[in-house]
Amino acid sequence: MNIPVLEDLPDLDGRRVLVRADFNVPLADGEITDDLRIRAALPTLHWLQEQGATVTACSHLGRPKGAPDPAFSMDPVRARLAELAPGVTLLENLRFDPGETADDPAFVQTLIEGQDAYVNDAFGASHRAHASIVGPPRFLPSAAGRLLAREAEVLLGVRNDPRHPFVAILGGAKVSDKLGVIEALLEVVDTLIVGGGMCFTFLAAQGHQIGASLVEPDQVDTCRRLLAETDAIHLPSDLTALGPGGKIGDPSAGGEVRQFGTDLPDGWMGLDIGPGTAAEFLDVIAEAGTVLWNGPMGVFEDDRFAAGTRAVAEAVAGARGFTVVGGGDSAAALAKFDLAGDVDHLSTGGGASLELLEQGDLPGLKALREAPNA
Repeated sequence: MNIPVLEDLPDLDGRRVLVRADFNVPLADGEITDDLRIRAALPTLHWLQEQGATVTACSHLGRPKGAPDPAFSMDPVRARLAELAPGVTLLENLRFDPGETADDPAFVQTLIEGQDAYVNDAFGASHRAHASIVGPPRFLPSAAGRLLAREAEVLLGVRNDPRHPFVAILGGAKVSDKLGVIEALLEVVDTLIVGGGMCFTFLAAQGHQIGASLVEPDQVDTCRRLLAETDAIHLPSDLTALGPGGKIGDPSAGGEVRQFGTDLPDGWMGLDIGPGTAAEFLDVIAEAGTVLWNGPMGVFEDDRFAAGTRAVAEAVAGARGFTVVGGGDSAAALAKFDLAGDVDHLSTGGGASLELLEQGDLPGLKALREAPNA
């Protein structure tokens, strides 16, 4: 990517450095439930401190509406950061100011005032052309932090020079959310496994009856076209479905759970791949030289529909090839099944990883390539 890294910055002894981190951590009752994203920034923060720099970090948290909101205060993050990286100052939530998402020049100047250099280590936000991502590199010597540089290296390596057979596994709810990355991956993969809610639009395109399952009618023709253009797409051959009257996440509500083939009766909702499909997918994953997984195979938060995602997670964790898992729900699934440490690369950015795979670039990376020291 030819982006400047930490070693490309000028001498930092006695200098002030602004670090854009991704501290968008999950909270419950004002307490952090998972500090992974804070810990992921520590190699960069510690390195800067070792060079003699005074470090100020900044991040967004949640989705405040461009105004201060106590529910999204950085105070819990600030407290945890003080334990993990003493001496690092943390600014208040960037999105409390509407200038952040608008890339407002005045807000950029506020951020960089008194700073001598800038480091972007927020991969999960680098697909956004926000003030804290693209603004500072216009004015300050800038670099990618350890996390951002590693994400770019791994994901672009998978995209541009994978070891074959290259197997990509996509799940999640909607084809429309991942259409761009589907088309980009079909140019390089040997097999594209499709599960999750998005598989039903593909099955509908094949003429199957999908009952009450999630479907995007406006994407059926697109799926039909993709299936006609390639034989690389691997769809489920059986499904686990919830019968009429059932409720996702609430077994006490009733509703029968049954396995079917690829046709579902009226009123039945497909919520996971079936055991036969899981076995087929596992065979493909086992032979892969490179595995990329983004998106669960079903509603794994409900244990009745977790078997397919668990099977794929275990297959990816046990695969001989190089394994990369996109952030978001896939990372949550790995954590649920205690497999997060068993993949080669666990991305910290769901949307950012998909956009990088699709486009081959991100606004945050482009901004660093155009920095004064690049």
